[in-house]
Amino acid sequence: MRFQDRHDAGRRLAAWLEGYRDAPDKLVLGIPRGGVVVAYEVARALNAPLEPFVVRKVGVPGQEELAMGAVTAGGGVVRNETVLRSLGIGGDVFDQLAKHERREAERRAERYRGGNERLELRGRTVLLVDDGLATGATMTTAVQFAFQEDAEKTVVAVPVAARITANRLRTLVNEVVCIEETDELDGIGAWYENFRQTTDEEVQRLMAEARARKNSA
Repeated sequence: MRFQDRHDAGRRLAAWLEGYRDAPDKLVLGIPRGGVVVAYEVARALNAPLEPFVVRKVGVPGQEELAMGAVTAGGGVVRNETVLRSLGIGGDVFDQLAKHERREAERRAERYRGGNERLELRGRTVLLVDDGLATGATMTTAVQFAFQEDAEKTVVAVPVAARITANRLRTLVNEVVCIEETDELDGIGAWYENFRQTTDEEVQRLMAEARARKNSA
């Protein structure tokens, strides 16, 4: 199966999540940028509020592509203790860099929300949505954040995923909902006819539309 674009993927994924329509205090978290497009369609179909989940990698000094942890706009922190120990990086170095990345995450999240308050996860059924899962590093951070925020139930929902990643996440959350799982995921974009880059402006527009829809309901 190939999806026409992220909107098409979101509409198809929403049909697989119909059982959550009546879930109390449900909340859809979209991972920017592309995941917000999919999440927008899920939130619209399920009549649920939409919230962006912004995560920033904390890179090793001089090897920024190597993650020693991650932070979220909501204050969540995930440390890769294996990397920290193997490179002898002290907690003070991590904390300093994490503080910088958190400020950037908060700046982006505020921009996406249009200045509106962040919706709390505590006690809610949280649907974590992205446009696909390869290694699942960002989604794992989102899951850990949901637990830190005391979500009542956590569900990972994606159109396509590497099977090994989906199975690993199933050990961490209440449910993983995925339309297509594959043993060979050469790239998420290969499962889409149109996988153009999502812009910040598009994320802002979709978030504004989702808020307006909920406010008028």
